[in-house]
Amino acid sequence: MTPVETSPGLVVNIATPDLKLSDFKLIAFDMDSTLINIECVDEIADAVGRKAEVAAITEAAMRGEITDFKDSLRRRVALLKGVSVNSMDEVYRERLRLNPGAAELVRACKDAGMKVLLVSGGFTYFTDRVKGLLDIDYTRSNVLEVRDGLLTGKMIDQPWGDICDGEEKRRMLLQTCGLLGINPLQAIAMGDGANDLPMMGAAGLSVAYHAKPKVREQAMVAINEGGLDRLLELMG
Repeated sequence: MTPVETSPGLVVNIATPDLKLSDFKLIAFDMDSTLINIECVDEIADAVGRKAEVAAITEAAMRGEITDFKDSLRRRVALLKGVSVNSMDEVYRERLRLNPGAAELVRACKDAGMKVLLVSGGFTYFTDRVKGLLDIDYTRSNVLEVRDGLLTGKMIDQPWGDICDGEEKRRMLLQTCGLLGINPLQAIAMGDGANDLPMMGAAGLSVAYHAKPKVREQAMVAINEGGLDRLLELMG
C-alpha cells in the first residue's frame, strides 16, 4: 500500500481503516524521545560536559548507523563516570517532561482495558519515575551502578540479562504477551529509534513517533506532527 497522510503529520502505511483500541490488549512504549521529551543519557552527560560527545553516539545508534546498541550504550555510560545522583535528580526535575498526548493516550488505553509496558534502553532511575507518573504496569530498562552517590560508568547485570537493547525489547514484549495470555498481534508498539524496530516488528500494530527515517518507513503508522494521542484519531 502507498503511504497515506490521513491528516497533516499522520501517515498510515497499512490498509486498516477499522482499527479499534478494543482489538488490542497491550501497548508497549519506548521511553526516551517517545514517552518523554529527552534522551536521558545525553542530559546526564551534560553534567560532566560531555553532552555533545554522548549525543552524537545516541543519534547514530537511533538512526541505525551503529548496529551494536549494547556497545554504543556501554561507551556512553562509561562517559558518565563521576556524575552524581543529585545531577540525575536535576535532569528528572528540570529537563524531563512527558511528551504531548502521553498521559491522554495511556489513560485511553487503560480505560479500554489494556495493559501498558515501558521498555527502554535507558535507565531505571527514570523509568521507575515515569512508571509512577503514568500508572504503567510493566517496565524493563537498565540499572546504572552507583557508589558513594556517584555513577561508576558501568551498568549492573539483571536476572534477565545485561542490557535492554532492541532484541531484549522484543523479548519483553513477547514475554508480557505470554504473561497476559494474548497473541502479539493484540499488542501495539510505539518507538522512535532503530532499537525499537524488533519489538515494533513483533507487534500487531507498529507506530513511529517523531521517529528516525528508517523507523518511519517501517512502521505501520507514523505520527510526524502533534502528540502521542494522535494515534486515537485512527482508533474507533
